[in-house]
Amino acid sequence: MLHSILSGDQPRSKILSLVLIIIVLGLAFAPFLFPGTRSLDTAARICIFIALVASYDLLLGYTGIVSFAHTMFFGVGAYGVALASVHMGPGFDALIVGTLAGILVAAILAAIIGLFSLRVRAIFFAMITLAVATAVAVLFSQMSGLTGGEDGLNFKIPRALTSAQKFLADPIFGVKINGKLLNYYLMFFGSLTLILIFLRIVNSPFGRVLQAIRENEFRAESIGYKIVIFRTGASVISAIGAAIAGSLYAIWLRYVGPDTTLSFEIMIDILLMVVIGGMGTIYGAVIGATIFVIAQNYLQNLMGAAADATSSLPILPLIFNPDRWLLWLGLLFILSVYFFPKGVVGRLRGEGK
Repeated sequence: MLHSILSGDQPRSKILSLVLIIIVLGLAFAPFLFPGTRSLDTAARICIFIALVASYDLLLGYTGIVSFAHTMFFGVGAYGVALASVHMGPGFDALIVGTLAGILVAAILAAIIGLFSLRVRAIFFAMITLAVATAVAVLFSQMSGLTGGEDGLNFKIPRALTSAQKFLADPIFGVKINGKLLNYYLMFFGSLTLILIFLRIVNSPFGRVLQAIRENEFRAESIGYKIVIFRTGASVISAIGAAIAGSLYAIWLRYVGPDTTLSFEIMIDILLMVVIGGMGTIYGAVIGATIFVIAQNYLQNLMGAAADATSSLPILPLIFNPDRWLLWLGLLFILSVYFFPKGVVGRLRGEGK
């Protein structure tokens, strides 16, 4: 049964299987294992970025397309939920309509960009996507009457997804059973569903063609495959995944803005997660997103503890100064690329030695 659920794509490594089991179980029971607002927020972000990174890996790792417009689709999904909630009120109907609208707009944009731009070489397509994504980000920032401009939009979600909704009077294992918990499991199961869908896609005949195009597009075209059509299809599917991840992010935050959904910094983070986890492996999205989000949220605290522990020693407190956490994050990325050229998944599978 597990073989069927994973679409026949086994981890192919006992250590990798163990790591994935730990991550999945950790996220599944995060509210009970790691109580607290910050830890729950970290777990929710991991779930959301796993889905987002997996959708981008379909494009980069499986199809070989370098795009800088992925955050645009992420933002479209987020703004779809926000605008629907603002105009329709805090109901589940608004969340559904906003998510579907975001998916539709993202799919149309991806199809247009793909059909008109995927005929050019990779670097030129990357530049086109960067230009389009930048233009959209500027447009959303300037349309303050509709999108809130630089300030973004705050909106309300159904009470059933907020901490105000109490499902049980008494906590279970010290955890309040309320709407916030339900909201978290919406993030978890939404992400899990997307991951399983992407596993199904990449292991389907369509996914095999994408991998053939990645390896040798001229040979794939010579045996009759329409390269542009398959690449455009991959772009549309990837954009839909990103839009759904954006919708989940908006529901969790109850806020959207250019900096939280359309920023180019998020695009860089996605690239880092893909490379750290391993390109061309959906499992790499799980590991890369988990490592990166945890490092983003806790590396500064860890460095602060290290600085306090070495306060009596020379130089070390300066090296471990929490204000330098980005430097250490960059160093960790460089080391991961050096020691894991095919990502953590590739190393655990015995590849790239």
